[in-house]
Amino acid sequence: MTNKNDSVLYTGVTSDLIRRVYEHKEKMIDGFTKRYNVNKLVYYEEYNEILNAIEREKQIKAGSRKKKLELVNKMNPGWKDLYQEIL
Repeated sequence: MTNKNDSVLYTGVTSDLIRRVYEHKEKMIDGFTKRYNVNKLVYYEEYNEILNAIEREKQIKAGSRKKKLELVNKMNPGWKDLYQEIL
């Protein structure tokens, strides 16, 4: 996820992507996303097993900003908000 200026990147894991993005959009979650106005879903991956999702989250978080930008640009070159697509 990112903010309206696409200047910050947030990576997280959830069992309910629609609910979690909604919570971020409505500023229901204190912390990084609320502080930096992170409210736009620009990239996501789906996994059947939570342990695989957690492992992938760790890989992404450990990667450079450049690698994260490459992931987003490959899936979503216009950096549009994907929230409506997952509803």
